[in-house]
Amino acid sequence: MVNSSPVAVIDIGSNSIKILVAAPTPAGGLAVLLTRTLDARISAGLSQTSPSLSEEGMARGLDAIRTLLNDAAPFAPARIMLVATSAVRDARNGPDFRERVRAATGHSLRILTGDEEANLIGRGLTCEPALAALENFYVFDLGGGSLECLAFRDRQVRQAASLQLGCVRLTEKYVPHPAAPFSPALSQRIAGHCDEVFARSGFAFDLPPGAVAVGTGGTITTARAIAAARKGVSLEQTPPDVTVDELRSQLREIGGMTLDARRHVAGLPPARADVFPTALATLIAVAERGQFAAFRHSFYNLRFGVAAEALATM
Repeated sequence: MVNSSPVAVIDIGSNSIKILVAAPTPAGGLAVLLTRTLDARISAGLSQTSPSLSEEGMARGLDAIRTLLNDAAPFAPARIMLVATSAVRDARNGPDFRERVRAATGHSLRILTGDEEANLIGRGLTCEPALAALENFYVFDLGGGSLECLAFRDRQVRQAASLQLGCVRLTEKYVPHPAAPFSPALSQRIAGHCDEVFARSGFAFDLPPGAVAVGTGGTITTARAIAAARKGVSLEQTPPDVTVDELRSQLREIGGMTLDARRHVAGLPPARADVFPTALATLIAVAERGQFAAFRHSFYNLRFGVAAEALATM
């Protein structure tokens, strides 16, 4: 008999804090009961040698966590898991934030290593029915603090790397005036930095020809939402493949705007407007290095991997 009790996962990222409440299906998949994302931006100073979470950022994070725990309560989840990624992992006061979360909510916070994060994202992707036919594929999950990269061969993870190429981190490092238009020179600097980081990482783009590049995370979701808004349809009514030409088009148009103008772009959350050009430039650099024409968008990422892991042990 399949245990039908749901689990809840709260993913504390650099830009946003997300929840997933999911229950197992008889076929071994995940049934989504609730998903929600709150823009909290707990990170600041990620590009510094010794980054630290600010009091304001931690307060926003705690407020978001409380809100999402309240959202999950009606589902009576059998287990509630809180996980944190790059912003908390890299901050010197990350352990202090973990203690504040425990004191405020009674829940422990698991701070994932880069390898754990990458592999749990990979596990989450394999839960998506729409990707079940893929054998050889890459996965790229761009967050505020890091870029998680995986290569699947025969549906098994063969490479995994967590690279410090998050859009908040690179905006702080390379964009001195985020309120100003984003210049082509900035795109070139970010592309050059991405190439250097990939070269040092040893991550190889060596899957057989035709391997699909799957994109997950807030940036690719936002790019698809903007494309949908331009067509006057919902995101779900658009094809899942977001072309690199579409990303370049958005970078030219939205990157050429001031921050105030970006905040009024349909489909672009105002809280992401400052880092979105950097994020687009990063995804384009990844596509050029891997010679991809498009990213296949998926919502199945870290939260789904953590949920699948938890359900497997219940």
